Amino acid sequence: MHHRQRLLGEVRANLPLAWPIVLAQLLFMSMGTVDTIFAGQLSAQTLAAVAVGSNVFFLGFVTFMGLFLALAALVAQRRGAGADAATLGRHIGGALGVAMVCGLIWALSIWLTTGTVLGWLGLSSPVAAEAERYLQVVSLATLPLCACFALRNGAEGLGHTRVALIAGVVGLVINAGGDYLLMYGRFGLPQMGTVGAAWASVTASFGMLLTYAVVYRALPALHRLAVGAQLATALRAGNPDLLRLGLPVAAILTAEAWLFQVGALMMARFGDVAVAAHQIAINFAAMSFMVPLSIGMATTVRVGQAHGAGADAAARLAGRVGIGLGVAWAVAAASLMALYPDMIVRAYTQAPEVSAMAVGLLGYAALFQLFDCIQATSNGALRGLHDTRVPMAITVLAYWAVGMPVAVGLAFFSAVGPAGIWWGFIAGLAVAAAGLSLRFLRFPLASPGLRVPP
Repeated sequence: MHHRQRLLGEVRANLPLAWPIVLAQLLFMSMGTVDTIFAGQLSAQTLAAVAVGSNVFFLGFVTFMGLFLALAALVAQRRGAGADAATLGRHIGGALGVAMVCGLIWALSIWLTTGTVLGWLGLSSPVAAEAERYLQVVSLATLPLCACFALRNGAEGLGHTRVALIAGVVGLVINAGGDYLLMYGRFGLPQMGTVGAAWASVTASFGMLLTYAVVYRALPALHRLAVGAQLATALRAGNPDLLRLGLPVAAILTAEAWLFQVGALMMARFGDVAVAAHQIAINFAAMSFMVPLSIGMATTVRVGQAHGAGADAAARLAGRVGIGLGVAWAVAAASLMALYPDMIVRAYTQAPEVSAMAVGLLGYAALFQLFDCIQATSNGALRGLHDTRVPMAITVLAYWAVGMPVAVGLAFFSAVGPAGIWWGFIAGLAVAAAGLSLRFLRFPLASPGLRVPP
């Protein structure tokens, strides 16, 4: 009975942290959806340019978002170890220093590589030119976005997960309003099309940064951190621990993002119907994935705080509960995909050929949902223990030494065809899920508590 009470108590502690993160993640995804909807009303060329530009930008977004996920683990563990508010504030301020450097690197990489990357894609000249202009403008969002990553994860490490939800609402409203005004040229403004979508995204990123600044000042628990008062000193000091812990996390998310991006490009070899069907199945799976990803982020906080306090049994329980909640969601989502695929596909398209293929691919999505949820929540638990290098090795090997060869082999060197790409996804995720969950369950926890870092 006592164990059951502890288990239910941990579930009740995890879910209030997780649900605001779920909504915030969905809001961030919705920004891209809104851009696509507005672009589609202008022309096929505008839609293609926005889609290509946003997908290229997304690769950098995932990498730097992954880097700053580690800040939540650092802050959570130091809070559990008894660090005072000013110390935690210095670490968040130092992360802002790292964010400034990362934002500049990200922007510079866009300017230096855009022409080459778009050339590889073999786009028509008008679409390539518009996509390049989109990326040049949206590169102005890299600095505020990296600062948002730092402030968001600093707050989440302290358990304040609703801050990102507030910022996400502000960002979506600004982004949608900016699209309407700038892409269409309303109220006397010039009709900017693709570039208007980029300016809307830039404006939204600054709006979110301002929201974080206001909340850090207005919310007493965050105001006590005195991030602003310590900012000059913290910026110079930086946050070396963030890089040590965060670079492997960035590599993990980048490896996964590239697996799915390359898979989508490979699907193009099978024609337009296959591409459309794949997009439907992967989009629905990605929306569903926001739940276990968010549970994993909440699990990072719960495990980190417990481990920092030396409560290793509580840390182990928090990780197991997080993984269990991920499995529970996977079963529910997979059941929906397996039992009602027609209903899901009808929300996307009425085209018979696309619908038929998408229904089949949703069956594969239902299968890999289980492994995707386990790997996401296991990764979150391991971040809470500051264990990121071994998970990085497991993930990269699973996706690129197992998943990609299986996808290529089955899709192009067997009779399986397009479904072979999904079998590759399943194989990579299954290996990652097995390796990461076993890593957490066997991770040696024997610390009496952590010394509070200066």
